[in-house]
Amino acid sequence: MPTIDSIQVGKVVTQGDPQSNDIVDRQWTTAFDKQPVAGLVRVRTLGLAGDSVADTQSHGGIDKAILCYASSHYDRWAEEYPDLKMSGGAMGENLTIDGVSELDVCIGDVYQVGSSVLQVSQPRQPCWKISRRWGDKTLLKAVTQTGRTGWYVRVLQEGDVRVGAQWKLQERPNENWSIARAADIMFGRESDQMAFFELMNLPELADAWKAELG
Repeated sequence: MPTIDSIQVGKVVTQGDPQSNDIVDRQWTTAFDKQPVAGLVRVRTLGLAGDSVADTQSHGGIDKAILCYASSHYDRWAEEYPDLKMSGGAMGENLTIDGVSELDVCIGDVYQVGSSVLQVSQPRQPCWKISRRWGDKTLLKAVTQTGRTGWYVRVLQEGDVRVGAQWKLQERPNENWSIARAADIMFGRESDQMAFFELMNLPELADAWKAELG
């Protein structure tokens, strides 16, 4: 059974050089740098207690309440980027999950996690902040191309979660629409027009993704 490997939240900070336009050192205001928390963590409709969002137009909201990431990806990143020393939370995620990846999780999946109920809403669409956080201009492209992006969930039922909580599948309405496949459509790696329209019309897909696909 998949389990929560670590839980992270972040505060909004401003850092960097305000005179620079370089992606790796320009000034930014962000809550990307997530720090681990222990014990019971409250899961609320708009995210984990103690977590903040800096750019509310691009992040957060009902459909992107919590960012999830596969812990197994960090073994690969350690091989490919050994100097970066990445571990749980390094990709800005709130929940680092052991035992699943983008290949296993589908759009619309409903999971019981602790006393909360979460529903998968969309793949994570990586942005420049990944490269900014780690000071490596190649990292954003690598995340996108490898499909190690993570995924967002909406909160169907508020509750509490802790490290070690099981990731229990309750419903799977779209078994043919893994996070990996949905990302392939968005990023042009799959060009089947019928599949494109099928994805766009999934009721459980986040509205922002439907708008972008449309």
